[in-house]
Amino acid sequence: MVSTLPVSLEDIRAAARRIAGRVTTTPMVQSASLGELAGVPVHLKLEHHQTTGSFKLRGATNAVLSLSPAQRLRGVVAASTGNHGRALAYAAKAEGAVATICMSRLVPENKVSEIRRLGADVRIVGVSQDEAQQEVDRLVREEGLVMVPPFDHPDVVAGQGTLGLEIIDDLPEAASVLVPLSGGGLAAGVAAAVKAISPTTKVIGLTMEKGAAMKASLDAGQPVQVEEVASLADSLGGGIGLDNRVTFAMCRELLDDVILLTETEIAAGMRHVYACERQVVEGAGAVGIAALLAGKIRGSGPIVAILSGANVDMGQHLRVINGTQPLYGEEGP
Repeated sequence: MVSTLPVSLEDIRAAARRIAGRVTTTPMVQSASLGELAGVPVHLKLEHHQTTGSFKLRGATNAVLSLSPAQRLRGVVAASTGNHGRALAYAAKAEGAVATICMSRLVPENKVSEIRRLGADVRIVGVSQDEAQQEVDRLVREEGLVMVPPFDHPDVVAGQGTLGLEIIDDLPEAASVLVPLSGGGLAAGVAAAVKAISPTTKVIGLTMEKGAAMKASLDAGQPVQVEEVASLADSLGGGIGLDNRVTFAMCRELLDDVILLTETEIAAGMRHVYACERQVVEGAGAVGIAALLAGKIRGSGPIVAILSGANVDMGQHLRVINGTQPLYGEEGP
């Protein structure tokens, strides 16, 4: 039951009240091209129009606002593949706090430079999210910073869940919601909101084929480590933490399915959303569209695909659109 899980509908509604006026209520539009392909109405939740370019601002803002003044004064710290770091830097700055963001060398430079621009202290550590997290743990232990995790925290999950409230408010008859899946903060929050209000609506997680930590963990029945590899969907990289306390249980309980996508399919999703929907979306934000194009989604009613982020390196985006981007672990298109 949803009520036994770490984040409830009331937690999400409280988060919505807390962050009101500090985040954007993003639009949802119907896609004629995808609806024709799927045979049912397809709606796109344009969350990449969020202030910092991704859904992460919701959870980061709720978490920062939930801290005491004394905690904010100590400063906040997090590991990030880019979008959470940008969101936390923005949310902390808005409340007069200092943010330190730890990232691996796999994080694209465009995301690193934007976080620096927002005034955060950036630490580049190792070649994986797990190594970046080790530096976070050291800063918490030795310097007293307050950790705001990118996904495995009730306040972060509740903030992300406000996106689910908006989806059901806009389209209460939604039959399926397609959610990008990484550490599970977005999927857990959206599923908690959607399932509590509309239990028959399916919530489906979408992730890349290689290095999908939550999928591997769900298959194993417990959190496991996976090798982190480069992907067009770089925001979906990283582990879920072997001591995961929130998102693993929620994803296991609430997700109806998890679908894996190849790099070729992700690239096709990015091209389609640019050419047909006139939207610039990063690989992680295009996975719902990629799944529809690949015929991996079957729906009997309206489908909502969340376009979760726009923070793509524009050089890479141009190469994807032109079909000249080498695909990680695959032959080129």
